[in-house]
Amino acid sequence: MTTDRLSGRELGGLVLLTVLWGINWPIMKTGVSVVAPMTFRSITMLLALPMLWWMIRAAGEPIRIAREHWAEMLLIALFNLVIWYVCVMYGVSLLSSGRAAILGYTMPIWAAVLGMILYRERPGLRLAVGVLAAAGGVALLMASELSAISGSPGGTALMLCAAGAWAYGTHLTRRRRLPASIKVMTFWSVVLALVVCSGLAIATELDRWQPAAINAPALFALLYNSFVVFGVAQLLWFRLASTLSPVASGLSVLMIPVIGLFSGAWALNEPLHWQDGAALACVVFAIAMVLLPTRARAGAV
Repeated sequence: MTTDRLSGRELGGLVLLTVLWGINWPIMKTGVSVVAPMTFRSITMLLALPMLWWMIRAAGEPIRIAREHWAEMLLIALFNLVIWYVCVMYGVSLLSSGRAAILGYTMPIWAAVLGMILYRERPGLRLAVGVLAAAGGVALLMASELSAISGSPGGTALMLCAAGAWAYGTHLTRRRRLPASIKVMTFWSVVLALVVCSGLAIATELDRWQPAAINAPALFALLYNSFVVFGVAQLLWFRLASTLSPVASGLSVLMIPVIGLFSGAWALNEPLHWQDGAALACVVFAIAMVLLPTRARAGAV
């Protein structure tokens, strides 16, 4: 039994998450134009871990995870953070921030497909209409970008891989038996992602490490990703993914690529097209179909 109803506080968290993650796409693009992708992500996680540890200690929560739950913790971290961050960091270095966001947020579509194949889910009418509207919005956003995207098949493949992994990770998060809190899950997910990303950085990017080249925009990108993305946005996402069904949680954050697209146009002069406005309407409609209350909300997805 799942619920797709948000309280006022959860809705406020969703709005905040949407803004914070949305504007991070051009911010990340700025950062990886100066700092190599895995080095960038490793630095941000190193800076974020003490803050996450302090938050757990301040809340009086146990940070230890029992041995019998580590297999599940590894899977949740692998699909929610590790694969996502590795693919996204390389993908955004190959594509514009807007195109990367568009491809990454095909996640709700993959979540719906995986739910039907792996868990025999049958989406209700409103959820199915929402997924179709989301697919239409993504198609419109991609329509004006097809020539540029096809010119970077590696970046496209990486972002689609990231979206598929995130979709499966959301299913794992929603169905978890792991008794840890959201903050503890985030902490250990970041630890495990750091092991992978720093290993890749050491193996492939040492010759590109130039601290003197880090300018003010790149430094801001590092600090924003360390303290805002990990300290606020990632916690909000795990909480949202625990509250909503996987498809609904994916649809609920569909405004993020739209914000990424428009903020990229404003900050990085990435071009906009007429399809963007039409896609925005589709996305807003998709979110409304999923999140607006009805007289009788179906209990199962």
